[in-house]
Amino acid sequence: MCPSRLQSALSPALVPLSFLYGGLMRLRRHMWESGRFDRFDPPCPCISVGNISWGGTGKTPITDWLLGWAESRYRQAVVLSRGYGGKAPHVPLLVTPQLTAGETGDEPLMLALDHPVSAILVDPDRRRAGRHILKTHAPGLFILDDGFQHVAVHRDLDLVLLHLNDLSEGWGKVIPAGTWREGPTALNRAGVFLIKCSPAVFDELVPLFESRLKKLRKPLFSFSLRPKALEPVRAYGNTHWFVPDSVKEFPNGQGYALVSGVGDPEQVAETVTSFLGYPPERHQIYADHHRYTAQDAIFLENLGLPLICTRKDAVKLRELHLSRLWSLRVEVVFGPCLWSEEVFPEWLETWWRKQEKARA
Repeated sequence: MCPSRLQSALSPALVPLSFLYGGLMRLRRHMWESGRFDRFDPPCPCISVGNISWGGTGKTPITDWLLGWAESRYRQAVVLSRGYGGKAPHVPLLVTPQLTAGETGDEPLMLALDHPVSAILVDPDRRRAGRHILKTHAPGLFILDDGFQHVAVHRDLDLVLLHLNDLSEGWGKVIPAGTWREGPTALNRAGVFLIKCSPAVFDELVPLFESRLKKLRKPLFSFSLRPKALEPVRAYGNTHWFVPDSVKEFPNGQGYALVSGVGDPEQVAETVTSFLGYPPERHQIYADHHRYTAQDAIFLENLGLPLICTRKDAVKLRELHLSRLWSLRVEVVFGPCLWSEEVFPEWLETWWRKQEKARA
């Protein structure tokens, strides 16, 4: 039996442990917010990108979008990340293109490669990382990665990303009986909610959204990931990790193998299939944050097909010097919303102007 089914079957028996876990989380937060510990208070606006449950909700694409948003306004952004899956040679670690995913974690390295003018820091102690970067940089924005439950850094805005299951079968089911990290009252701390779904699905689920979230009086914004391009990946050691778009295009109609080590491989398959117009001949699925090995490289090369992967996988697979590796670039597209007269980018601009006025 898979872990999720086992958890579902045992859920009634695990409810007492969920109450205990939720209580400990509330106590932990109360102690930090009471001033008993030294929190890091950034000198510029800080936005947390987090969620109420574990699993993929689209935090990294939203963080990527925020970095682009800041760069387009000539503001240097700093991302504070714990660097999940990496073993940093020292901390705090400023992520640079010369490092490997094994040192930084896959998502921080991907963000650093795509946003060289931003600063991506890896450190389990994000207070320490924040104070460290102020010695050498003058950031205009801090982004707290996976920060909704992080209590040691003050934030001005909590972006809380939700999964559709959070609002249906998974509603309020706290670890270990479910996937929620905190109980439903924690949602009162959210500044806004973001949910990854298509406009059609969003419209269909408006009654569900209203029954669960309307009473919280916080805007709900939808977004989706739109495929933009397939890019050949250069092997580790090159100055740029992608060949420029104009140099080479994926052969039309060419068979391919899809490689994914992400939280939602089915969604990746749907996206790539939609973009190319036909499915992969093989989909090789690995665990989320999988660390690819030399044995994996031999196996994948022996498939005899061009390989397509996500950018999160590409930062690790490029270290294996595979002969035909392509990565799908996606972009965030914001869709319909509830309880706001503005779509998310416009709402964020309004929020930012208020922050600047308050800090002037």
